[in-house]
Amino acid sequence: MIKNKALVVFSGGQDSTTCLFWALKEFDEVETICFDYGQRHRIELDAACAIAKTAGVPFTLLQMDLLKQITHNSLTDSKIDVEENKPENRPPNTLVEGRNMLFLTFAAIFAKGKDIPNLVTGVGQADYSGYPDCRDVFIRSLNQTLNLSMDYPFTIHTPLMWKSKQEIWALADELDVFDLVRTQTVTCYNGIVGDGCGHCPSCKLRKKGLEGYLGNEKVRR
Repeated sequence: MIKNKALVVFSGGQDSTTCLFWALKEFDEVETICFDYGQRHRIELDAACAIAKTAGVPFTLLQMDLLKQITHNSLTDSKIDVEENKPENRPPNTLVEGRNMLFLTFAAIFAKGKDIPNLVTGVGQADYSGYPDCRDVFIRSLNQTLNLSMDYPFTIHTPLMWKSKQEIWALADELDVFDLVRTQTVTCYNGIVGDGCGHCPSCKLRKKGLEGYLGNEKVRR
């Protein structure tokens, strides 16, 4: 087992990119794994590949488009518009049921084949978007399930779990990748690189965090 090696579940977005460069500081060897699940913002796959190349880490892309066949949401069904405002009585329609569970499970299978015990994911619940599979309790539960199912000592790392988007921008700056994250990542559900469309829920959250961070930096100076 290579204890100081990690596999980053990577999408090319703000959070997973920040996690990638966090992992590069924390571990001696890092790889990335990315998933094509038929997402409307498929341009993120190109961004992920390019960022992995810039970081000098191996990049693996897995096909998971079966998700389009078994769940309907605005990220995998072009007939459904992305809601701009999160409803109070249910999760947003951008929720892809079971996505993080499947991604982490397949990442674990891949990692075990390479004897990699550390999995890194950018999920978090500080700026909660209503996704149940981003919660700490879910990650801890899945970590135990993966260990039992494969009889292997995985550790799932969630460096952003308790960080707000503003704090995630700060971490990217500390890791010297602020400009890369701002200009090369794809967080936008409509597939616009960088600052995005500005009106989908993901862009609104990203923008609010960025403005908060830049505002604090001006105050400090």
